[in-house]
Amino acid sequence: MTTAFFYDEQSFWHSGGNYSFMAPVGGFVQPAATGGLPENPETKRRLVNLMNVTRLMDDLSVVRAEPASQIDLIRVHTGDFLTTFKTTSDAGGGETGLRAPYGPGGYELAALSAGQAKSALFSVLDGQYRNAYALTRPPGHHCLRDWQNGFCLLANIAIAVEAALAEGKADRVAVLDWDVHHGNGTEAIFYDRAEVLTISMHQEHNYPLDKGDFSDRGEGQGYGTNLNIPLPPGAGHNTWLEALDRLAIPAIQSFKPDVIVIACGFDAAAFDPLGRMLCSADTFRQMTRRVLDLADITCAGRLVMAHEGGYSEMYVPFCGHATLQEMAGSSIDAPDPFAAALQIRQPGAAFEGFASGLIGEMAEALP
Repeated sequence: MTTAFFYDEQSFWHSGGNYSFMAPVGGFVQPAATGGLPENPETKRRLVNLMNVTRLMDDLSVVRAEPASQIDLIRVHTGDFLTTFKTTSDAGGGETGLRAPYGPGGYELAALSAGQAKSALFSVLDGQYRNAYALTRPPGHHCLRDWQNGFCLLANIAIAVEAALAEGKADRVAVLDWDVHHGNGTEAIFYDRAEVLTISMHQEHNYPLDKGDFSDRGEGQGYGTNLNIPLPPGAGHNTWLEALDRLAIPAIQSFKPDVIVIACGFDAAAFDPLGRMLCSADTFRQMTRRVLDLADITCAGRLVMAHEGGYSEMYVPFCGHATLQEMAGSSIDAPDPFAAALQIRQPGAAFEGFASGLIGEMAEALP
């Protein structure tokens, strides 16, 4: 089998604090009737369930990973940050960042998530698999070196990439983030680095509110190796594909990486409570097909995906199934129950013309 699928039931046992949607309970914020944080295990667990029911799982090589080591973590995060995280986790959990609560054992579960990303990347770089998907939870792309943020406790992809660079398994890595929220943590960690290209396609000023501008291009030796592609709310299938085709793919081709890593969030889908986009399962299928072809051209097919956001328990499984079906080259399908409705409800010609103009302006501004 050419596609590895890294997941661990234990990842689904990570739990946040007493939240009601995005706000801590207390004062005038009532406890949620069901659930707590939008980032809960069901979106990921239901993806696994769907792949078991369709038997797509039979076309994947299912792999468990070891947690990231202290050496892996300290390459990215500060010692004080890790000590505070571990101490708080051991004491029963808490919140030491912003909108990133965790319960007892949160440190170990976050290290397991980072280890899944690292193992997926190493399995591809070592030639064990052509491509790999890591069902990482908790997610990682908002986490800074010393600050947890937006459900993210450790910088999973950055930890994996730094390990690959340190151990000589890769010299140049491209990270493409198509989560609906800006990948501010990954950007910050590699902002002055020439050997890592970071690209974020996202809804403009969704989260974090003050990050993700097109003008942020990196600094020092890393100038030109950061690309933000902020898209207007309401963008759908055609706009996301055009942004990928005209901006992200050419940047990766020019960079000539040894491997492509995708921060794979499904929250640009139409039914997501934390995004205002109109993508469908087919959008993610087609984006996956494009980056697979790109990897064939640029880096001998080496492609890794690490799961980030996506908060619709009903719809994320169909987006994830389409993505993994494409990665595995499988004929096993899970038909999108809302495909027809989403085709009808795509943005009109006036909006798409406006969005295309924005993409064109960004393309013309690049060297």
